[in-house]
Amino acid sequence: MTDTPLDFGDPADLDRLRRRFRAWLADHPLPERLPDEPVPVFLHRWHRLLYSGGWVGLDVPVRYGGQGLSALHQVAISDELGACHAPGVPRIGYLAHALLEFGSEEQRRRWLPRMLAGDDVWCQGFSEPGAGSDLAGMSTVATPHEDHYTVRGQKLWTSYAQYSGLCLLLARTDRSAPAHRSISAFALPLDRPGVTVRPLRAANGDEEFCELFLDDVRVARSERIGAEGDGWPLAMTTVSYERNALDTGHLSKYGLLVERLRRTARERRADLPDGLLSEIGRCFVDYEVLVAHARRRTAERLGGQLAGPESSVDKLLMTRTEQRLYETALKVFPEEQLRGEGEEGEERAGASELFGDYLYSRAASVYGGTSQIQRNIIAKRVLGLPSGD
Repeated sequence: MTDTPLDFGDPADLDRLRRRFRAWLADHPLPERLPDEPVPVFLHRWHRLLYSGGWVGLDVPVRYGGQGLSALHQVAISDELGACHAPGVPRIGYLAHALLEFGSEEQRRRWLPRMLAGDDVWCQGFSEPGAGSDLAGMSTVATPHEDHYTVRGQKLWTSYAQYSGLCLLLARTDRSAPAHRSISAFALPLDRPGVTVRPLRAANGDEEFCELFLDDVRVARSERIGAEGDGWPLAMTTVSYERNALDTGHLSKYGLLVERLRRTARERRADLPDGLLSEIGRCFVDYEVLVAHARRRTAERLGGQLAGPESSVDKLLMTRTEQRLYETALKVFPEEQLRGEGEEGEERAGASELFGDYLYSRAASVYGGTSQIQRNIIAKRVLGLPSGD
């Protein structure tokens, strides 16, 4: 782990902010999850607690309920939370910045303060049964009328829609326009007639993902975010925040495990096969590349550069780093492959966390857009390579 992973021209007060947050966190530790408490309900309590301390929306202007600081300040808080294995700042940053960049002044004042405070819970309606990784292929349609749209279609893999009141929805508004210019974005209240939310029960019993059925749902023109056709750039802005390892707090979490692997490699060098030592080395290289790339993306954002298809590179790098890191860690620490191993309760919890992280990392090749689709986007929209058709 680098000594100063975020040391790339930080504001002079950033260190003071970190110290102040650590002191606050010592007085306001992560609450315990109640028996049978759904994960999103627990995370919402954590959201409210962080907001009460002034740690949500640091990079959102004060007039919209934020703190008026920079992206680096919010990234620093995410980094601190990741370093202590606490849930990150509620993942509303991508929604807030979509509204900041594309919403009207009335929409910003209407939705942002309530979003940051946790008064309104949002979900994201992007993926569809036939258009998951390739959003441009979506079939949900918003037919325009004089003062409203009629939305018909289906969304899939919408996280915790059953606990949400609003959905950032993408739908096609002009079927005659090119795919990337025909999509618009809407703020859809989920209690609207014609909306049906159906949770999907996973094999482990979780109901994180939902289907969303839209049967001639009426959406006001004032609920469209941005102009018609702004849906694609808005989506790119949204996913760029989801894919930056600094925004999500993943970078500090990865760094802790990389440092553990490096320390183990030094202490047990004679016991570990050369092949495994090489794998640890590759994990370190992957991590350092991801650090450099995350710095670059954050610097671009501070410079006012809008997100584009380059965020697909971020997704591939984070997927590779995460999967190789946890796979290697389980080879180095085989005793942690089985949940419940270890002599002390703390060790058992650690083993369970590492094994759970490994299992979840396998899905990184799929969620947020498959790796194959990300490579296609890079080839066509970043490198300008010809299609193989």
